[in-house]
Amino acid sequence: MQNLRLLGLATAFAGSAFTAQAQQAAAIRGRVTTSDGQPAQAVTVGLKGRGQGAITNAQGEYVLDRLRPGNYTLVISAVGLKAEEKTVNLGPGEASVSADFMLAENAQQLQEVVVSGGRTNKFSRTNSEDVAKMPLKNVENPQVYNTVTKELLTEQLVFTADDATRNVPGIQRMWESTGRSGDGGSYYTMRGFVTQSQLRNGLVGNVATTIDAANLEKLEVIKGPSGTLYGSALTSYGGLLNRVTKKAYDHFGGEVNYSAGSYNFNRVAVDVNTPLNPAKTVLFRVNGAWNYEGSFQDVGFSRTYALAPTLTIRPTEKLSITLDGEFQRNTATGRTFFFPNSAVSQLGFDRADQAPIDYRKAYSGPGLWTASRATNLFGQVNYQISPTLRSSTNFASSSSHSDGFGPYIGIVGNGKGIGQDSLLQSDQSTRDSRAHLVQVQQLFNGDFQLGRLRNRVVLGFDFLHVRNDQFFFGSTYAKVPINSPTYDYGTFNGANMTQLYAAGPPGYTYPAFNETNTYSAFLSDVLNLTDRLSVLAAVRVDRFANKGADGANAGYNQTAASPKFGAVYQLVPSQLSVFANYQNSFANRGTYFGYDAATDALTSPITAKLEHANQVEAGVKFDRLGGRFSATLSVYDIRVQNVLRTDSNPRGAALFAQVQSGEQVSRGVEADVVINPLPGLNVVAGFAYNHAELTNDVPATEGRRPGTAGSPVLANLWLSYRLPNGPLKGLGLGAGGNYASDNMVVNDANAGQFTLPSYVVLNASAFYDQPRYRLSVKMDNLTDQHYWIGYGSMNPQKLRSIIGQVAFKF
Repeated sequence: MQNLRLLGLATAFAGSAFTAQAQQAAAIRGRVTTSDGQPAQAVTVGLKGRGQGAITNAQGEYVLDRLRPGNYTLVISAVGLKAEEKTVNLGPGEASVSADFMLAENAQQLQEVVVSGGRTNKFSRTNSEDVAKMPLKNVENPQVYNTVTKELLTEQLVFTADDATRNVPGIQRMWESTGRSGDGGSYYTMRGFVTQSQLRNGLVGNVATTIDAANLEKLEVIKGPSGTLYGSALTSYGGLLNRVTKKAYDHFGGEVNYSAGSYNFNRVAVDVNTPLNPAKTVLFRVNGAWNYEGSFQDVGFSRTYALAPTLTIRPTEKLSITLDGEFQRNTATGRTFFFPNSAVSQLGFDRADQAPIDYRKAYSGPGLWTASRATNLFGQVNYQISPTLRSSTNFASSSSHSDGFGPYIGIVGNGKGIGQDSLLQSDQSTRDSRAHLVQVQQLFNGDFQLGRLRNRVVLGFDFLHVRNDQFFFGSTYAKVPINSPTYDYGTFNGANMTQLYAAGPPGYTYPAFNETNTYSAFLSDVLNLTDRLSVLAAVRVDRFANKGADGANAGYNQTAASPKFGAVYQLVPSQLSVFANYQNSFANRGTYFGYDAATDALTSPITAKLEHANQVEAGVKFDRLGGRFSATLSVYDIRVQNVLRTDSNPRGAALFAQVQSGEQVSRGVEADVVINPLPGLNVVAGFAYNHAELTNDVPATEGRRPGTAGSPVLANLWLSYRLPNGPLKGLGLGAGGNYASDNMVVNDANAGQFTLPSYVVLNASAFYDQPRYRLSVKMDNLTDQHYWIGYGSMNPQKLRSIIGQVAFKF
């Protein structure tokens, strides 16, 4: 209750501050267009003789706020663009004035200026409205995040959100999508902790399949425990992935493209945008894709349909309404996962590259596929209450459904050496499995003076409803030789598994039903103590209501408080800063059975205490040369407490007793660089080292790296050059790749140690980009590297592939 009172006082203070200070500062706002009436995006608008400036958005709009009455000279300038000036008078009592610009260049000429002048680092985004839930430049944000831009996605011919993550330091995919409702999306590891892509435009946006990138504007990867602003249900202690989708704009345009390549890859994608009325206050955009791909193995395919319409309505200058949907249908065979079903010491090998397994063989036949669908709906109403106060009302709904088989292969050792082990061909099916999530969020953003101090505040109220209703069942089909040239592994197929289930009950069933509601309120304030020093203070209070599962337990309620603090000192204003943060997150671990030493029995279910993660981080951020050099270097330390673990000394009926005294430590360093050193040349590079360790754990894992923490060392690199001038202007090449060190996916004194070997995967692309068309080709895994990812398992990854694309723009 004390936390609730503190939040109530903070809320009341924020409300009174909004009211008292709303009219103290005013703004200059306007729009920059080209000579043919098109919006001029990413143009810098600054105040002459002052350090204040803004960058135009996709609609060509800008806002310069926190201004006192007086005369101001506005300047629009960039390398390769002729500077223009305009004088504006902001009179006493005026809340805002307008100042529009029209460039001498038309839209096509402006695009050419951007390329030839190299004024913009196209792979860098130096500010975000989503990360801190308020407009904030990267150099003034004490949190670390990375952005993968649409330009980089286009150049690399990225078709999925999975492939987009290879441009982010410190993130590693460990489990491919299975298509199962509820948990079928890809799993990643960041900073030693498992996470999934569950956020879309800052709200819930689950997809139970591989996520198509047809409507992906950018991917933001936010690092560290972020419970203060995002809660715990959709994030992990390592961070979160936020997919920012494409929005409608105010002129007709779009693109149609066709791609084809290795493994029968075929894809058709379309992007069409148009105003729906002459005043251009109703805007519509639709993205869609059909995608088919076979497998590098002898069995396998994936077929996806994706459709994403979005509508923006602007009844007045102050009010905007956005509605959009994301509909995806997928039919795919299960990926080939191998699981050690015996202690590693009983296997004939302890590394994936030693396994006597054919890399190109799926060890299954046709028909073992899952049909899944996902629907994400999103609505947002933004209203500018005053020049310093904005309201944003948000709604999101996320639903998924799945039916079908989920094959996996167990490896059974007999301790006789390589080639003497066996395989278990097994299935875990999903039948009419469903997940449904609803989130409603109200935000109030203020930017006002408190005395002489600037405050940027977000006050939020949030409701999240989660309902899972899944049914899993499965059986083992056969125990077979591990690598026989004569055995027909294809008898493990859809028809035979259907017949097996028809003949009798499955080997096991696993219904999964649960329903929770989370009620939240949060407040975050960025306070500028000086022009260079700012501090951030935030707090969130969650009321977590678990309604129980299938009547097996009565459910429980918990209240959690999550604070956050940060500080930024700008050594060079808007260009170079040092920062530090303290971040917190938590997890509700439900109920568990303890051990009663007096009776040698299990206790009644105990509601677990909140599991907490606390991070301390410090580093430096760069944004130099007008955005041409962006970089972040940070060191972090995360400590998790109240981890549920197995009782070290169970007896009698208490074999499965647990205690809540486990801990985990995760510390490391991360660096990323996005630079544009020469016209046409762009570089994206990253490095991450992570040390994770289980402490106060059972003897078998005490002091060891968790098997879910991923590779300790990760690195990524992408080099791109595009000819900025001459008869072949727009011709370019890109090359790069990813490195991962050895990944120990089993690390236990009893079960042994099993390692996925280190790898280097190299990729390249070539393109010829013109205003009306684009020709592209990419080659992934240039060296045909054999490599594996895993989550307590080994999953072979795709071999060399070549894909070409032709795109027509309009």
